[in-house]
Amino acid sequence: MALTDILVILMVAALCGGLLCGFPVAFTLAGVALVFAVFGAAFGAFDFTLFGTLPSRIYGASMTNEILVAVPLFIFMGIMLERSKVAEELLETMGDAFGALKGGLGLSVCLVGALMAASTGIVGATVVTMGLMSLPTMLKRGYSAPLACASICASGTLGQIIPPSIVLVLLGDQISNAYVAAQRSLGNWSPDPVSVGDLFAGALLPGLLLVTLYLLYQLFMAWFRPEHAPAMPPGQIVHRKDLGVRVLHALLPPIILIVAVLGSILSGIATPTEAAAVGATGSLLLAGGRLGEDRKPIYIAGLCLLAMLVLANTLDLRVGRTTIPLPDKIGIGAAVLACAGLAWGLITGLRVTWRHRTAVTGTPVLRDVMNSTMRMTAMVFAILIGASVFSLVFRGLGGDDLIHKALGGLPGGAAGALIVVMLAMFVLGFFLDFIEIIFVVVPLVAPVLLKLGIDPVWLGVMMAVNLQTSFMTPPFGFSLFYLRGVAPDSVKTMDIYKGVAPFVGLQIAGLGLIALFPAIATWLPKVLFK
Repeated sequence: MALTDILVILMVAALCGGLLCGFPVAFTLAGVALVFAVFGAAFGAFDFTLFGTLPSRIYGASMTNEILVAVPLFIFMGIMLERSKVAEELLETMGDAFGALKGGLGLSVCLVGALMAASTGIVGATVVTMGLMSLPTMLKRGYSAPLACASICASGTLGQIIPPSIVLVLLGDQISNAYVAAQRSLGNWSPDPVSVGDLFAGALLPGLLLVTLYLLYQLFMAWFRPEHAPAMPPGQIVHRKDLGVRVLHALLPPIILIVAVLGSILSGIATPTEAAAVGATGSLLLAGGRLGEDRKPIYIAGLCLLAMLVLANTLDLRVGRTTIPLPDKIGIGAAVLACAGLAWGLITGLRVTWRHRTAVTGTPVLRDVMNSTMRMTAMVFAILIGASVFSLVFRGLGGDDLIHKALGGLPGGAAGALIVVMLAMFVLGFFLDFIEIIFVVVPLVAPVLLKLGIDPVWLGVMMAVNLQTSFMTPPFGFSLFYLRGVAPDSVKTMDIYKGVAPFVGLQIAGLGLIALFPAIATWLPKVLFK
């Protein structure tokens, strides 16, 4: 074995050891890379002049990357919706609607998890909210602790696969770069682009497939093991009055927001970044309407936002033209009025969220949301910079050639290589966060798989579903930690681990179905964008 191969293997081992010891991810990535760069240079296996390209790599990967602007916007959207009590109202209303059925509470948790996934995409916020509100109720109504805990954990992770999702934004950016690199290495210098919108469309049906599998499992447990998922006695459902109105009031705002964000992407009206801005704006309006008393500016602003989307898609609103037709002049005037109405609603939403204080810390909701958004965004981009340093040194030592030889020499060709990569990502999910896997593992293996002729959208969706399992696999599954932190003392950690095992199996089954029937992931993007 060559010296460079030994250094590459030791580099990966040192990275895994550092992460398992609990060192910060971004600094571990960069620190391990710098140490092995020094070792490689000492043995003549690494050229230090490669670091001269690092500023341009970081600048090109993050500073000029418009897609990554969607990350803080989607994070803001998710946290603002969580703070505005949307999830709480959904859980209460859906619990009343389904509580009288066998397994009704479990069904309501899955449905609310799917809705929150499509409107927030923040796993931690969803799991904590549902854990605080639903878990005590489910346990009180006779649900077994493993089933109740697993239902909340699994439903909370749907935010990683149902678009819009931070995972899909980050993964789509990496898959797009890998696809371009793979095509250029094959001599194709003008490949068809693969966008985050393609991945959003590709992940929609697989996300709904997982929701269906979860619901079927809840029904199975309700009918064949009713002692684990009993129905609520009619006398214990205390909010049956005006249930239809309450369901409409709880469901309509988040559904409108989902349609505005996801619909604008899938219909081609807006890019993912533009749609993220719409989502952040809509979440602020929704929070202002939920927390404030004067909702008139909020309603007017919401209508103005929808009107602006329609006008921008149907008319030419550019004002710098020599001649402007009358319909466009009318549209420009209407757009100006819509902007004024939207500004009125945004100012109202900002004022309401600043005056309203959180129950836990007592700080203004707006400040709390902005601080949380800043911390999460800084974490993501710090890991991105650390991963860029690691990737530079890894490739400088010839690691990409080693991976290409290892995967290319496997029996079964592309299928064999894909199986090995999926298994490796599944195992890594026991110990690493999805962000680390996306920024470290995907750039190394995706170009090799794409060179073998694998469809990039299908590969991205397969990886996204695989990464979703990392939130529920002990010992470091984050949704398990989130729920453990808010669960009552009567719930043992082993109850959570035992309960999530069937749901991990359902995710693996869903992954198998997508592997056997790739059209589940590739059909919708072809219909919408081809």
